Amino acid sequence: MIPPPDPIPPLVDDEADDLDVPEAGAGGEVVRIALGPDLAGQRLDKALATAAPELSRARLQALIAAGQVSLVVEGAAPRPMADGKAKAPAGVYTVLVPPPVAAEPEPEDIPLRVLYEDAHLIVVDKPPGMAAHPAPGCETGTLVNALLFHCGASLSGIGGVARPGIVHRLDKETSGVMVAAKTDAAHQGLSALFARHDIDRMYLALVRGAPQPPAATITTQLGRSPGDRKKMAVLKSGGREAITHYRVEKTFGGDRPLAARVACRLETGRTHQIRVHLASKGSPCLGDPVYGAGAPAAPVKAALVEIGFARQALHAAVLGFVHPITGETLRFETPLPPDMAALEATLEAL
Repeated sequence: MIPPPDPIPPLVDDEADDLDVPEAGAGGEVVRIALGPDLAGQRLDKALATAAPELSRARLQALIAAGQVSLVVEGAAPRPMADGKAKAPAGVYTVLVPPPVAAEPEPEDIPLRVLYEDAHLIVVDKPPGMAAHPAPGCETGTLVNALLFHCGASLSGIGGVARPGIVHRLDKETSGVMVAAKTDAAHQGLSALFARHDIDRMYLALVRGAPQPPAATITTQLGRSPGDRKKMAVLKSGGREAITHYRVEKTFGGDRPLAARVACRLETGRTHQIRVHLASKGSPCLGDPVYGAGAPAAPVKAALVEIGFARQALHAAVLGFVHPITGETLRFETPLPPDMAALEATLEAL
């Protein structure tokens, strides 16, 4: 009898951006559901499923968890609903249903900067603006699409149909080193390394001000923000342990720094970990549209505008690990991409 395949290891977030919710214009459908007094007071997911039978209760639970269900409040902004088990108030709800994603990503001839490749794995320098794998609102132009073209049929199915070869992810707008598996054995081995935190990962960030002290370890619980399900946050309880070691490498703007270059080493890899941790120290990544609340100093803002910098200034600069098949110690380091290098050069002139 043929033994069952090994279970697919969980995907390591590793600063992954998996919280983006597509707008309706990205191909999603906005469904309006009215709950009358007869359904008010029931569990929200059950009440919505009763009022809109075209959406299953399980589907609605997933959409609520993703922050895509809101109660329309007259004269105010729609109120996102975060708990499908909560009692449902009467009223009108909007549900953003993302467009369907193709069952299997298609190969696309997208240039890749390959740092290393053998029969078992491939290491690339991912540019900013490229998502790791297809998702609602971003079905093409991803690293998976490029890898399927580059590696051919050998990659298909490794680690699951939707994310072949991917064992860790970076935010779409975060650049830097990523490794992907080309065989099941390599996928299992790499996943085990990430799960044990037996990976050398160093990121470079350009941040507002400079975190204090200039070198420290941030240890928190990290989970979805109770106030905004599209964001992650430092939690007092619950969530998952997140550990970031950081060191200020350089400051810009005199004795009272207006900005800084910070090296961050990950001990754990949680969604948006570095971005949330640096923001918790009062020094969010420059250009961060989600966690960069508050404007930087005027000269820094002018520098961002001058070069048209429009993403979080975060780069996965170093990735080191033991090859899961050959046992060889591998380490890859990439310089700042052109946009971050230009921003740093502009900051140095402050």
